[in-house]
Amino acid sequence: MANEKTKYETVDAYIESFPSEAQEVLRRIGTAIREAIPEAEEVLSYQLPAFSYHGMVIYYSAYKGHYSISFPPPFTVFEAYKDELAEYEMSKTTVKFPAGREVPLALIQKLAAFKANENLRKASGKKKK
Repeated sequence: MANEKTKYETVDAYIESFPSEAQEVLRRIGTAIREAIPEAEEVLSYQLPAFSYHGMVIYYSAYKGHYSISFPPPFTVFEAYKDELAEYEMSKTTVKFPAGREVPLALIQKLAAFKANENLRKASGKKKK
């Protein structure tokens, strides 16, 4: 598993620090997000793979026993999809998907698109003032 003290230079370096099975899941998550928001830029932020589009949209990561996606505030995405997220362990910023279960890529895509659209609306509002 990834070493907490490792300083990653790239998203690939982060992903490659995991066993092959976790690498495959992380790559599928990244691909799903890229498909949902093709105009977003994939970056490394807080030492995690993330996507930025008019601000940070989503972070994704792997841990022993689960995969996570997390979002910056505001957390309206969790309210908008609370029924679909109900079966997963959540914190204020993060959704955990148990390892060994299929990661819900279509749901991750919906969440990422929602947050990207929220960022775009916020950015468009600022320009008009």
